[in-house]
This record gives sequence, C-alpha cells and structure tokens, in this order.
Amino acid sequence: MYLYGASGHAKVIIEILELCDIKVAGLFDDNPDVKKLLNYNVKTFSNKEVLKNEGFIISVGDNAIRKNISKRLNYKFGIAIHPNSTISKSVKIKSGTVIMGNSIINADSKIGRHAIINTSASIDHDCIIEDFVHISPNSTLCGNVTVGEGTQIGAGATIIPGVKIGSWSLIGAGAVIIRDVPDHAVVVGNPGRIIKSDSK
Repeated sequence: MYLYGASGHAKVIIEILELCDIKVAGLFDDNPDVKKLLNYNVKTFSNKEVLKNEGFIISVGDNAIRKNISKRLNYKFGIAIHPNSTISKSVKIKSGTVIMGNSIINADSKIGRHAIINTSASIDHDCIIEDFVHISPNSTLCGNVTVGEGTQIGAGATIIPGVKIGSWSLIGAGAVIIRDVPDHAVVVGNPGRIIKSDSK
C-alpha cells in the first residue's frame, strides 16, 4: 500500500497496515522538507512515477485536502481496517477509507470513499457516511444517521437516531445533535446549535 501524506495521521495508518501484514510500498508528501516518517523514507510525488500495482491511501486528516489529492491520483485506492475494530458483515465500505482501532460499525451501514472512522467511534445500524467524512474519536452515531460529504463529526459528539447532517459541515467536539443540520454549518453545544452557516 502507498500512503500520500506523512504526518501523525499517517503514523496511525502505518501501524494499522503493519498489524494487518500489509507492506507500506511507499510514502509521499507534498512538503519536500519531510524526508522520513517512522522508519519510512518520504518522497515528493509526481503522477509520472511508475508504481507497482498497489493500493493508495490518502493519509491526510483534512477532508477537503483529501478530496483534492484524490482527484490528482490516477491509481486505485485501498482500504485500511484496524483488526481491533468491530464491523458487521453487512456493512459496505468504499475505497480509500480508513477505520481505526476499537471503532464499531453496525448492520447495514454504508461508508463512502476516503472516509475516516477514527479511534473508538461508534456507528450504529443503517447509517450512511458519505465520501470524505471524518468521524472523530469517541463520537457516537445512533441508528439511521446520514452524514453528508466532507463533514467532520468532532470528538465525543453524539448524533441521535434519524438525524441528517449536510455536506461540508463541522460538528463540534462533545456536541449533541438532536435535529437535522444543513450544508456548510458549524454546530456546537448540547443541544447542538448552529453558530455559523454558509449556504454556498
């Protein structure tokens, strides 16, 4: 597996791959000053490179940057799933997604492309997580929750059943979301309240 992005997020993904006996074939970053991460050499990336037929994972935590990089890479994308995660056999997970340790994804949920399901996040039955979403550590999504493209659910946030959260929104750490959230909104508190909304 190749990784694009050499930061703390990449360190976690590298450890997941190693636990799964998946070799890190190469590590890339746009910053030429980054030369090494853990025991791996880091190179700057050119689409002209001829790479082995391995999967790519974009190891960048920022959702918008992850989307932009995905448009530049003309390679197949892989999936990294921590062996200590609990995932129902009926869950569907698309390419580029990373699932961290102790996370739980229950029956008939759908996880989009290049999503991050972070440490100890809990996603209950029939949830829909769209592309480029980041579900932060210890957050809880109850059943039938939908999270739109590019949205970040902050650490420790709780979303009650059936709520729909729009695209490219930010749910603050520890927020409790009891009603639908529009696109491009910032929501904080318990109960969650919109403090910023940008209807692009």
